[in-house]
Formats: sequence, C-alpha cells, structure tokens
Amino acid sequence: MQTKTINFSKYSSFKIGASLEVALLEDNFSDIDNYYLIGSCNNTLVGDNPPPLLMLSKKYDYIKIEEGVLKIGGATPSGKVASFCKKNDIANFEFLSHLPGKLGGLVFMNAGLKEYEMFNALLEITTTEGKLLKQEIEYGYRFTNINKPILEVGFEISSGFSQKKVAMFKKMRANQPSTPSAGSCFKNPEGDYAGRLIEEVGLKGLMRGDMCFSTEHANFLVNNAEGKFEDALWLIQEAQKRVLDRFNISLECEIVILDKNY
Repeated sequence: MQTKTINFSKYSSFKIGASLEVALLEDNFSDIDNYYLIGSCNNTLVGDNPPPLLMLSKKYDYIKIEEGVLKIGGATPSGKVASFCKKNDIANFEFLSHLPGKLGGLVFMNAGLKEYEMFNALLEITTTEGKLLKQEIEYGYRFTNINKPILEVGFEISSGFSQKKVAMFKKMRANQPSTPSAGSCFKNPEGDYAGRLIEEVGLKGLMRGDMCFSTEHANFLVNNAEGKFEDALWLIQEAQKRVLDRFNISLECEIVILDKNY
C-alpha cells in the first residue's frame, strides 16, 4: 500500500499534530481494518500517539451523473460538489458551500446545517464491502452506523440550485470564529445548546496554553497560535466534567480525537 507524508499542523483545520505517514486506499481493501480512515481532518484532533492512518487516494475524487443519479467519490471536497451543483442547477447541496470536508466523512457523520444534511437526498453508498441502500443504514443527527470506508455516494437529483440558500447558510456561519478549530466541539444535547452550557460553567474564553473555547462561539475550541493536543484535550474533558457536575448532562464530542491514550 502506498503512503503519503502529512504534516497535521498544516493539514488539519485545528493546525495541531505531527508529520505522519498515511496509507493510501485504492484497490486493495485487505488489512484496512487495522487503520483509521481520515478525510480532510476538518473535525479531527490528532494526538501524539494516533492509530495507523488511512485516506482515500485521488481515484475517489470525482463527480458524474449516471442514469439520473448524481454519483460522487468519497474523496471529493465539499466545495467541488457545491460548484458542480451550481453549474448544473442541482438543488439540495447549497449548504456544502459553507461546510468544509470530503464527501465520505460528511456522509459518515451525516453532516449538515440545521435540517439540511447529507442524508436528505442520499440514495445509496458504496463501501469497501459493497453497496448499501439508504433504508439499510441507520442514521440521525450527526450519526450513522456506517463502519467501512465510503468509496462512492449516489444522490437523487432535483433541479433548482438556490442562491438564496447559499446566502442563508453564509449568514448562519457568520458567528463562527475564523481562528483554527475543528468546528463544533460537542453535539447539542436534546433541548439545549452545548455553547450555552460551556459558557454557563465558565469556560468561554478560558485559555489553556494557546487553546480556548472561543469568545465568539463557546462551542468552538480554537487554536490561537501554537496550540497543543494536551491543552485541547484538557479543555474538552474539563467541559464534560463541569457540565456533568452542574447540569447532569453528558456532552458528546462532535470532533474526532485520534490518540491511542484517549
């Protein structure tokens, strides 16, 4: 299996991590269970001792229309999908213009903005073990039970790309910090907001090294300069502890933490 050296302090949206060898997945699907699959690392915190890492090769970066189905490779960036849909007047993918990532990871976590999410138009996925129809997959808010690399996703096509929706999604993201982060740190608990809870327990803006929960949006853990993994992890665990102690609510991470010691 071919490999690629990635400097995660530059590659990941958190700007945290060492330079590591990452295996490239093309046609040989044997032994991949020993690896953790990554995408563009927009929701990933890479620690000092991560598991062996794997990513899809450029072979899976494509968009095509076959028999009335929009088929997109798992390594395709969200911005490329949004641009294709705009050019071809395809609706229901406008939110991807403001949601960074690669398609496989976005589908795996059923990413989205409010009620607009990946599974709304999804028909089927192809993994390293074959094809699954939408009705064969368990999915919900930022959740699926997919446990194999996603090679391709098929979507239904509806016409009518909406520039108004693009503007709406841009406005929805306007209060989110531009400082390096991995997006929302925690999933919103039912009936409440993680950002409100973090602020209530006094962690909004509290610095630990160069890391803090943003003063712009408390559910964004941000790297203000040379943030370290251990400081990010301390803040995550401290937020979970304080919120549990005060509100009896268990905050569930939306970001992925890759470290064997976590």
